[in-house]
Amino acid sequence: MTDNAERITWNRRLPLRYRCDVAVIGGGIAGVCAACAAAVEGAEVILVERFAVTGGNATVGGVANWSGETAGQGAIFDEIIADQEECNSIAPYRGPYARERANRTFDHEILAVILQELLLRHGVRLLLHTRFVDIQREGGRLGPAVLAGASGLEALDAEVFVDTSGGAVVARAAGCALLPPGGLGPLPPSLMFFVRELAEPVGPQLPDGWFEPVRSEGDLPMTSTWPDGPGGKALKLKVPGYDSGDTESMTALEVRARRRMWEVLDYYQRDFRGEAAPALRNQPKNAGVRNWRFGHASPIIGLRETRRIAGDYVLTVDDLRAGRAFDDGVARGVFYLDAMRPDDEQRTYLLSKDEQVVPPYHIPYRSLIARDTANLLMAGRCFSADQMALSSARVMPTCAMMGQAAGIAAAWSADRGCRPRDLDGRELRRRLEARGANLNLP
Repeated sequence: MTDNAERITWNRRLPLRYRCDVAVIGGGIAGVCAACAAAVEGAEVILVERFAVTGGNATVGGVANWSGETAGQGAIFDEIIADQEECNSIAPYRGPYARERANRTFDHEILAVILQELLLRHGVRLLLHTRFVDIQREGGRLGPAVLAGASGLEALDAEVFVDTSGGAVVARAAGCALLPPGGLGPLPPSLMFFVRELAEPVGPQLPDGWFEPVRSEGDLPMTSTWPDGPGGKALKLKVPGYDSGDTESMTALEVRARRRMWEVLDYYQRDFRGEAAPALRNQPKNAGVRNWRFGHASPIIGLRETRRIAGDYVLTVDDLRAGRAFDDGVARGVFYLDAMRPDDEQRTYLLSKDEQVVPPYHIPYRSLIARDTANLLMAGRCFSADQMALSSARVMPTCAMMGQAAGIAAAWSADRGCRPRDLDGRELRRRLEARGANLNLP
């Protein structure tokens, strides 16, 4: 909203329909792990999710890939991996993380069912198709929150809230301090779309006169491919230049992404140059036209960055480069500094390849505590970090570790009647290690 926009005041009496110990807002991987971890500790937990399924970018966003380390991420993530393996829906584990083998692909539609059953197994109460709208604040304490679901506007109160929304929706509504954006804008998002590779030529599917067809390799945006079962592929398309924390900009981003998707697909369905089309990353060159028929696009574009909440500690890229250990280290990051330029469509990085590599590092519990509240924790890509640190820590296995830590802390805080910052981070770390988290640094 612009500063000079006309303002209104609205006031309604709402039913306070839900009460719980821990309310988790946002059902991505961080939120799922936070909710389950809190429930394991004995808390009554409600998870609020705006879509029909949980999993966020991993499921609704179609990313279908764990980047970084998938072993030793904690008991909840271990359950997810074990269920995927039992369903034969994930690529084999290839050993400890190394950059050249950073990706472990999986079936994202099966994962949506796995996560649903995991949450129900742990006794988490789900509110699907439900959006967080607003939250009351009295001093440093937050709550109740206003939700909008199929029943209309209702209220939820909790002893502790956990913001795993990605966009910091709880913190923003509460007027919490946010960290400044990067100088060039947010880390660029990517749209996942899916094609079938047929034996017979498909022919172009983009009608003449639609959009702006790509006619040269130099005009192609960054595009990568991922496996998506027999005869299928997923294509990931970079779409920079938008603010995903602004309503109109987010709308324009989704429109642009689907137009660009169709333009790129059209390029690979034709042979404009009479020679081999350019190779895509993760796929060797194929001569001539690619026989790809469009299947579907993910309902949402995959966001890497929206808003970050100011915490009791702001994790910095210098912490990562130093492989810094913290007494209250509750998550372990290993992924490289994956920061592409936000102002062009190409695969151009802000750092050289050598500069991208970081040693294993800790994320401290203090970076999961909202600085200016008494009962708000956060996990996932809205946690307290600078932009370059986020570019590594945002990957989903690391977000799962943060979520598990925030969930346990929220449950303890509710049970003990204390603020999350009053907990001993070293005690929390010991609990996480006892529940399968590898927090060792070299």
